[in-house]
Formats: sequence, structure tokens, C-alpha cells
Amino acid sequence: MRVRPPQPVDALDADGQIVRIRPIVPDDLDALIVMHESCTASDLRHRYFASGRGAIAVEAGRLIGLNETGDGLAVTVEDDGLLLGAASFTFLPEHPGRAEFGILVVPDHQHRGLGTLMLEHLALAAAAAGVQELSGQVLAGNFQMLRLAKRLVPGIPMSYRAGVVDLVLTTEFDDVLAEEVAERERASERMSLQPLLDPASVAVVGASRSGQGIGSEVLRSIISGGFTGPVYPIHPEESELAGLRAWSSLADVPESVDLVIVAVPAPAVSAVLMQAGEAGARSAVVLSSGFAEIGNIAAQQDLVRIARTHDMRLVGPNCIGIINTDRSVRLQASFAFEPPVHGGLSLASQSGAVGIAALAHATRTGLGVHSFVSLGNKADVSGNDLLAYWYDDPGCKAVALYLESFGNPRKFARLARAVARRKPVLAVKGGRSEPGRRAGLSHTAAAATSEVAVESLFAQSGVIRTDTLEQLLDTVRVLIDQPLPRGGRLGVVGNAGGVGVLAADAAEAAGLDVPGLSGDARRRLSEAVPEVAAADNPVDLGAAASPGAFADALACLGASHETDALLAVFAVTGASDVQGNLAAIARALDAIPGTPAAVVVMGAADAPSTLGARRIPVFGFPETAVAAQGRAAAYARWRTRPLGKRPEVPGIDRAGARAIIERLLSAGHEWQTAAEAASILECYGIPLAPTVAASSQQQAVAAARTLGYPVAVKADAPHLVHKAGAGAVLLGLRGAREVRAGFRQVAAAVKGYERATVVVQPMLDADVELSAGIVHDPLFGSLVMLGLGGTATDILGDKQFRLLPLTDTDAESMWRSLKAADLLTGYRGSQPVDLDSLNDLLTRLGRLAEDRPEVAELDLNPIMSTRHGLQAADVKLRLARIGDEPDPIARRLR
Repeated sequence: MRVRPPQPVDALDADGQIVRIRPIVPDDLDALIVMHESCTASDLRHRYFASGRGAIAVEAGRLIGLNETGDGLAVTVEDDGLLLGAASFTFLPEHPGRAEFGILVVPDHQHRGLGTLMLEHLALAAAAAGVQELSGQVLAGNFQMLRLAKRLVPGIPMSYRAGVVDLVLTTEFDDVLAEEVAERERASERMSLQPLLDPASVAVVGASRSGQGIGSEVLRSIISGGFTGPVYPIHPEESELAGLRAWSSLADVPESVDLVIVAVPAPAVSAVLMQAGEAGARSAVVLSSGFAEIGNIAAQQDLVRIARTHDMRLVGPNCIGIINTDRSVRLQASFAFEPPVHGGLSLASQSGAVGIAALAHATRTGLGVHSFVSLGNKADVSGNDLLAYWYDDPGCKAVALYLESFGNPRKFARLARAVARRKPVLAVKGGRSEPGRRAGLSHTAAAATSEVAVESLFAQSGVIRTDTLEQLLDTVRVLIDQPLPRGGRLGVVGNAGGVGVLAADAAEAAGLDVPGLSGDARRRLSEAVPEVAAADNPVDLGAAASPGAFADALACLGASHETDALLAVFAVTGASDVQGNLAAIARALDAIPGTPAAVVVMGAADAPSTLGARRIPVFGFPETAVAAQGRAAAYARWRTRPLGKRPEVPGIDRAGARAIIERLLSAGHEWQTAAEAASILECYGIPLAPTVAASSQQQAVAAARTLGYPVAVKADAPHLVHKAGAGAVLLGLRGAREVRAGFRQVAAAVKGYERATVVVQPMLDADVELSAGIVHDPLFGSLVMLGLGGTATDILGDKQFRLLPLTDTDAESMWRSLKAADLLTGYRGSQPVDLDSLNDLLTRLGRLAEDRPEVAELDLNPIMSTRHGLQAADVKLRLARIGDEPDPIARRLR
């Protein structure tokens, strides 16, 4: 085993301060000695079982040597140029798959969670190197280390012998361990971002003496917005700006400022950030443009370096600012055209113009905003950071995101799913069209575009995806401050039959049902509203419907328990009492607060944006309202669905698969033969049909006799995509003569193909053919695919994809989501597929993809359901080494 030293990363400690985790290098020798000398005798005894200081230089040299020899890994945690701790593991040759670990943190910094942070990174690096367990011996009095182990692995067994506790930590981060890390990360993010989103004081650098420009605009916005803390304009020459005393520099401000707004020309930004950091500022928003968006990447990286050096979080550059409408903050640090009203929506936008449009639309529709962050170039603070912060923010009732790119979509999936279990998360993803699609040599890779990956990410994470910003905000309006619908049954009450028909049609398109009412419900409705034109669902009250009719009809449907959500549609006519009807609708819906509702008002020039104390959203057309209600119902279904767990998968030989893949990669071939692929799949218990290679007609006949007629004769050629089209597969051969002829034809078809052979297989027959596979995306990670097999793979395109980790509910949802799902359960007498075997196959593919990201493309097609379970008749596999890819678990900043 050898370790590839990880790249240095910045991370947050338990207090939200920025530290750096990096491999120890030879130049660290003197600093390591100083670090050890700052430890107490007790610390050294707990770490090395000895308190003497004579061996400090030896131990420091040993840590450096680990990374040079590859016999293990040693990392340090660094802050302000000082080494505050070291952690390492060393391979144990006598115990393959196990390594011995140790951790040391200097006394003055043992409260910051640095040991936990290093151990998390150490475990991830060890797992990547093939280590399954980290073992260590801890003195019984080393309570800090024992607490750390329990914190990292709750329930860890600890055996005690002769004053020493033996610890064995698994490097496999299951759901429980991953959630423990995520919880620590969310707590750190909240501490780190509080000075940014909930600042006690603000400074503005870049407001002009003329009052023109975005710096002055933001300064006026902060003042007029009623920010609750002190505001410090910074100007080198002016003594007063916007009616406030101005300070010549940040160093002159009498207190450390939480937040600095920077609106100076791009070349001057780095100097301002340096001054802010030296003055003790904890966060900065850089409005200035002229950085990565125009190719000036080095200048932007310099901003991040300065911010990290001074423990500052940075929003932007090239953004329009931030907003927090909480009454205890009232921060309007943005040059958006119109400040929003207070509410529960937290919004982040990667585009300033989209952010301005979203805020304006929210104001027009009466949708209140809690906080807004214009991400700009996302040099530091990203959507992932904000999700972690908003997870525990009581003022945030829903999260809306406009994204154009993902920094770490794997972590986004974990964060978004955790937040969405508490409050709605909605997203519009810009850049859906992709001029250059992936050109894979397998069916799986050809279908797995980046758009498929994004769709899978959102669906698995519970993110409500909309095509437009208007749809997103409409959906927020029916979700925020309303209960979630219990199901998908929509009750419609209106005064125009045609509009009710439009609503019913829109409901079907939105995945909702407009069920007919029971006889009892119709009777009660007719008794309550004798003038009703149609006492069913949709309810038609007639063009001249009175306020009382609307109120009574809505009350009847609300009390019937035959609907899960309500839609009131009021079309203004010459006979309408507009204000009376709207007031009656508002009172009726306020009286049933447990039922989500929306209102459509058609034909009124000055229709309100909301109705009643519940602030029921008002729309102009039924299609818009129903589509939003449909998305709310789909989200409610996701919320009630079990998250699932990564199931136990017995019979996996991870070490064997790792060795095979390493050998094949070292050989230099990406596309593998079927025999080579089978050796890897066998390690994961993935079933393939019996296959015998034949190098002559005689060997082919002998193989056919052994396997039993009828047989298939086909090519095993790594670079041949469509065998049938090339005449390289013959099916149903029933005798020696046919096999000989088949061998000759296939051998001729693959002549000239590298590493091509002829193979013989028994014929498999099934009513339904399936396909499954894996494709690896460097950004999103691996996706598992399931679809119809054979030629239907390309013609019908009935496929489902899921991102990792694949849970038991993910596996089941894959086949249930196929358009042809009924075929798998025995449609009209067809032979059903062994669904338990199918779930097991998908689970094993998911675990292979999770363990071995070097599986770049895997295609199993067709897969047959036989009396022996599922068997794949054909396999294509491409292997590729992976680079430095996003990690879904590791705590690290962008």
C-alpha cells in the first residue's frame, strides 16, 4: 500500500475559525520540534507513552519520513503560520487493511475540535489508500482522546488491558458517521457566517464624496434600511458621508467591525481586504467586478488568500450584496432596486441580475424575504455554506437558489437533503443546454449527461426544481407559512365552469387528482349551497355566486376530508360583488388553517397578492396556481418517504477488486475485455452469464456442448460498441455446424480489433430484458443506471439514474420509476422479474461505484431474469484513474 498525500485544504474549526490541514513536509522539521516542545509532559506521555523530551526530534523526523516513504501519512493543522497539531497513520504489514494512528494537539488549542478535524481527514485518506481500520492504543487517563474517538465514532468498542485502551476505528463513513461529520460542519459554518449574515457592525469602503456609485448606493441603503448596529463609512479625505461620521481608514474605527462592504476599483480591493483583516474584521462582501468573470483568476485567488489568512469569510467578488430583514438586524447591504419586505424566504443567487429580478417579483407578490445573498463569483462563500447556515436559522422558512455551477455537488446533495427534511429547498439551474454532450462508448455514459446528473441530484435531495424563476417563487408562495398537503387530491371551487375545467386539466399535468365527491359530500354541498350549478369537484357556483356561496362551498370541501388542498377560483363578472367575494373566500380559508390553499382571481385589475390572515397567495390564472400546488404536493410526498439506508452487502472482496483494478490500470488499457470485467464484478457478487472463450472452431463446439444448446456465439471486443450491427453476435445456435459457422463469422467481424476474442454463452430467455450500469462524473461522482435492455435501451430511452450513496429506497425507486415498471411485476401474464435480485444487483453496483470510482463506464446489457436470478449476458467496462475530486464528507472550504 502507498498513500497519495492529499492536497492542502482550508477548513473550519469548532469555533468557525479558518485553519489549514496539509501533509507534513521536510521544511516543517523545526516547527514540529517547537510544536512538541510547547506540549506538556502529560500530553507527550499520552501521545507517545513517554514523557521525556529527548525523542522529540526523532518523532518529528518520523512524521516527515512517513510522507516521504509512503509507509503512511502525516498531516498537520496550521493557523497563522503555527503548527497546532499533527496526526498520522502507519501501515501495519502484518495486518493488511489496518493502520496505526496517533494524534497530538498543543494544549492551548485543544478546545477547537482540531483533533477531530484531523482524524476525519486522516480516515478519509486512509480509506482511499485501502485501509479499512485505524487502530490505536490510548492510555486510560487520556480522556481527551477517548472522548474524541467516541465523538467521531459513537458506540466504538474500547477494550481495556493493563491501563491501555485499544481503539479500532472504521474508515468507512456510513450514514451515522457521515451525519456526525455533517452536524459538526453545520455548527462550524454557523459560527463562521454569523458575522456576515448577522453582523453587529458594518463598514463601507468605497462610498464617494459625490454620492454617486454603488458604494454610496449601498451606504444609503444600509442607513435607510434601519440597520440596528453602528455603520462606519470609510473615506481617506471626507469627514462625513451620508450624514454619518466618516473614518479615514479601517484602522481608525474604534472597534473591530464584523462586516466590511467593499466597493472600490478591482486593483484596490486586495489592499482594502488586507486592511480589513488587520483591523480584525470577520467578513467582507466585495461588490467590485474585474476578477474571474473576466479571466483575472489570479487576482481573485489573492483575495481568497488574504481572507483566509485573516480568518475572514468572503462573499463575491462581482456581486450586488446581502440582505437580512430580521427585525433585530435590518441589514440592506445591497444595491438591489427595491428592498424586500420581511418574511421567511432565504434566497441565494449566482447572478446579480437574477437576484434583483427575484427580489422585485417577491415584493410585487407580497412574498416576504428573510435573507438574500448575491454569490457573485463564489470565491469563498457558496450555496453549500449558506445551506449549512440556513439549516438551523429559525427565521428561514424556505430556501431558494439560482445556480449556474456547482463547486461540490456531492456535498450539496447531503446538505440539501438535510435542509429539505426541515424546510423546502427550491432551485433554478441555469445553463441546462449543453452544446457538447459526452461521447461515451457505452449506452450508460451516452445517456448520463450533466443535465441527467443535476436532475438526479435534485430529485434524490428533495430539491424542488423549476424551469423558471417565476415558477420557483410561485411555488414558494404556496409552501411558505402553509401546511404541506397530506396527499395529491385537489378541491376546486369557482364561479365559472370553464375555468374549473382548466384547473382540472392543469391538475392532471401537475400530478394532482381532482376526485369526484362522494354522494354524502355532494348532498351536504347541495344543502349548504342550494344555488350551486354543479355539486361536484370542480364545484361550479355559477357566474353570479354570492360571497356566502363561496364561503359555504369552501367550508364543505374543507370539512369533507376528501381533498388535501383547495383552489378557489373567482372570475369577475358584471354581477360580481368583488370585495365581498374576496373577503368571504379569505374568511373561509382562514377557518381551515390545516388545509393548504391558493386563490385565483381573474379579470380584476387591482387584485390583491394575498388574502386573509393566512396570507393565502393569489394568482392570475389557474394553470400557474395548480402547477405550484403540484410541486408542493410532490415535495410533501418526498418528505414522508423514508430516506433509506446503505444496506449491508455481504460477500464483497474490496481488496481483491482494488488489486485487479490497479493491475489493469497499470497495463495501460482503459477498455477491458469481458473476462477482465468479470473478475472485478465477481468480487462484488454481480452475476454474469457463464462465458467460455474460444480461439478455434473446435474449442467453440466443445464449449457449446459443455454449456448446453442452444448457445450464443459473439465477440468479446473492448472497442466494439454495437456487436449486432457488426455481425459479431449470433443467437440460438443449436448444433456443431451452426457453431462452427458462427465462430468463423464472428472471428471475421472482429479481425483487426485489439484484444478481441470469440466467446460462447448459453442462451438466456426472458420476457423482459434490462440494462444497468455505472458512469463516473469527475464533479458529481458516479451514477448508477437502470433501464430497459437490448435494443430498447436506445430506442425507448426508458432509464433511471441515481447518484451515490445508493440507499435501499433509491434502488427500489429506480425500477418503480421506469415507464415499463408494470412489465417487471408481470404485466398481463408475463413472467415477472425477480425484484429482490434486482434490488440486490443495483445495491451491489452502487457499492462498486462507491468503492471504486476508477470504474469510469460499466454497461450490463442485456440483463435477463432466469430461474437462477438475474444474469447479465454482456458487459463493457472502462477504467480510468481519478484526480482530485470533490469529497461529499470532508470538511473543507472552497
